[in-house]
Amino acid sequence: MKTIAIIGGGVTGVTTAYALAKRGFAVTLLERHRYAAMETSYANGGQLSASNAEVWNHRANIAKALQWMLRRDAPLLVHPLPTWHKLSWFAEFIGAMPQYHDNTIALARMAVAAREHLFQWAADEGIQFDLHRKGILHLHRDRAEFDHAVAVSKLLARGGVPRRAVTPEEIRALEPALQGRYYGGHYTESDSSGDIHKFTTGLAHAAQRLGAQLRFNQEVVQLSRDTKSGAGVSVTVLHNDSAVVTDYDAVVICAGAASRTLAAHLGDSVNVYPVKGYSVTVHLEDDTSRAAAPQVSLVDDTVKLVCSRLGEDRLRVAGTAEFHGYNRDIRADRIAPLTTWVQQNFPEVSTRALTPWAGLRPMMPDLMPRVGPGKAPGVYYNTGHGHLGWTLCAATAEMVAASIAASRDSVLQRTATPLKMA
Repeated sequence: MKTIAIIGGGVTGVTTAYALAKRGFAVTLLERHRYAAMETSYANGGQLSASNAEVWNHRANIAKALQWMLRRDAPLLVHPLPTWHKLSWFAEFIGAMPQYHDNTIALARMAVAAREHLFQWAADEGIQFDLHRKGILHLHRDRAEFDHAVAVSKLLARGGVPRRAVTPEEIRALEPALQGRYYGGHYTESDSSGDIHKFTTGLAHAAQRLGAQLRFNQEVVQLSRDTKSGAGVSVTVLHNDSAVVTDYDAVVICAGAASRTLAAHLGDSVNVYPVKGYSVTVHLEDDTSRAAAPQVSLVDDTVKLVCSRLGEDRLRVAGTAEFHGYNRDIRADRIAPLTTWVQQNFPEVSTRALTPWAGLRPMMPDLMPRVGPGKAPGVYYNTGHGHLGWTLCAATAEMVAASIAASRDSVLQRTATPLKMA
């Protein structure tokens, strides 16, 4: 296996390219934008959050979605327009509910493994990405929410993620700037936060130094098996209004919300749905705002918002889940709850200067990323990470790279074995 194409230049594609380049593979990363990390890996909530490993396949979330369908500012908004993609996704979502416990534990374990790789890569390559290792504090507004979190904490502990319950007084001690009223919380000291865009662009440069080719403005429009050799994949890209076809020994699809369409070209079903999330980056332009902004990364479980401090002069607030197909519009009524939350909980932080953003989380129905080989030889996937792409990417990149390396070593071992003479 000599040449490998990575489709997608977000955090999963770049980490995959880096993990393969470290193993000596000839890697070509194909990204349709001019730079790496310009879509879902651009301005997410910033949390490296093993404590958010709970999958969404729970009856309580279905009840909330039905309750919120008529609220335009709902944390979870399902647009009523039916499509086959949406209906099939929700059917599989419901079918995965019996695996709620096992999948939550599996994601927690994956997140722990990812953390070690990511920190090591950043240290090895000297990547500065506003890493803030002060833990993540989950906030609960009532007893029922707190009790559910206690049950989740038991599952996380089985996955190697310890988090402890905290009282309102302990919440104030952990984050003195917080002004809202909360019933209680849970604190995960081992979690952290950082700027996903800075990390991804830094690791892209590192992969390039290791020999990976990064090709931008390359929109992949067709994938097909190489019929000449019986193995490998032909990749058709549009570049400068011209179609160029290149054959590779293997391909790894890390294309986020576009992975479903590309997988279908190769005969695989990867039922990724684009779940839109929003964020605002509050620019802390004055001393008062910088002093009044939180240092600890927060999760408000009731309204499904997260908050992370990025360096000294930025505060990132993100959240909501919107099922509206591939729509990328930034809606004012979806951004407003994020700004209001800051004003209520950190009233001395000025929200005059902020940057809104929306991105499409690539989410599988069971909330488990699709990682590993496809049906055809030389086809691999690393996609569908949903709300945990930033948290899981380093582990899944290592999984895919190890699988490809094992395939290469197996071939080398077979070809190196001398024939026995009769």
